[in-house]
Amino acid sequence: MSSLFYKYQDQIISTIVLLTILFIIRKIIVLTVKKIGKKSGTTEARAALIGRYVTVTLVFVAILIETFILGAEARDVTLVFSSVFAVIGIGLFAIWSILSNITSGIIMFFSFPYKVGDKIKIHDKDESIIGIIEDIRAFQIHLRDDSGNLVTYPNNLILQKAVTLLQKDALDDTSIL
Repeated sequence: MSSLFYKYQDQIISTIVLLTILFIIRKIIVLTVKKIGKKSGTTEARAALIGRYVTVTLVFVAILIETFILGAEARDVTLVFSSVFAVIGIGLFAIWSILSNITSGIIMFFSFPYKVGDKIKIHDKDESIIGIIEDIRAFQIHLRDDSGNLVTYPNNLILQKAVTLLQKDALDDTSIL
């Protein structure tokens, strides 16, 4: 057993250093995202979602770096990753709208001017949607309309439409709507 440790001592130490560095980077990013979330008034659930995205990205980076630590050749790694990304790319092309909504959710976390509890009007060419924001999730925003119905609106579309924040004193005056 000890001979196995001595044989792969450099790889084991490099792996421990890699995992430690990536763990510290993850902690820093997650804490920063939580601070940004608190400052902008978003929910903890949204900050946790962004934290999960960061974790998944760092796991992929760790796997890539670990292949080189274990002695894989660059051409072999390139072949494997290009094959995997080709298959994933074909699969993701089929579900591009889901990725678009996830990306929009991340963008909305950092730069969406509205927060939970705001009453907004989404100007759509067919019909305007008016509601109070109940939740902003990874794929869609949840609005509660005046009738009490739950309206879900895709994140990628809300970034493409004009949105009006209805003033607090105008909430009861429906003549302007």
